[in-house]
Amino acid sequence: MTKSVSEEVLKGLMLLSLDGDEAAYRRLLTILRDLLLAFYRKRLGNGAERDAEDLVQEVLLAVHSRRITYDRERPFTAWFFRIAKYKLIDHFRANSSKSSVEVALGEEVAAEFREEALFAHLDVERLLDQLPAKQRELLKQVKIAGKTTAEAAIATGQSESMVRVSIHRGMRAIGRRLGFANDEE
Repeated sequence: MTKSVSEEVLKGLMLLSLDGDEAAYRRLLTILRDLLLAFYRKRLGNGAERDAEDLVQEVLLAVHSRRITYDRERPFTAWFFRIAKYKLIDHFRANSSKSSVEVALGEEVAAEFREEALFAHLDVERLLDQLPAKQRELLKQVKIAGKTTAEAAIATGQSESMVRVSIHRGMRAIGRRLGFANDEE
């Protein structure tokens, strides 16, 4: 059943639930639970059923508490799987499994969502390409790859404060290009 669930179905259920339809919300959570179990079982492997169940509950609670932040104009699956991916990364970090984090970040979520992920990736790359090379590299290391500013400083030979300043300037430049930056600092 969940293999045939599309972005349109999930987004439709989410929109109905945001408008107060409790039956649509229950249906959405049931479908999301099944998607999450498959998502986590694939990434956690055999013998991790309990961890998968725990992660599912964490994500469903996060979806419930953050659903008001969902932008009705954006794809639901991107928002939802971003939460799921960050919960998985947190789980791997808590269990000191760096190689598992890298594997999880490199995998696609599901076949029907690949095109969307590709376009999002291309959009990010286009924005980053407009930045100077050093800022672009630091943003990739810290904001995308998840390195700490200390790790990025060591890798680039810069001080941590210079790394932070460069990242901040890069984020502001991207924000200005997207029309989000407030230049009154």
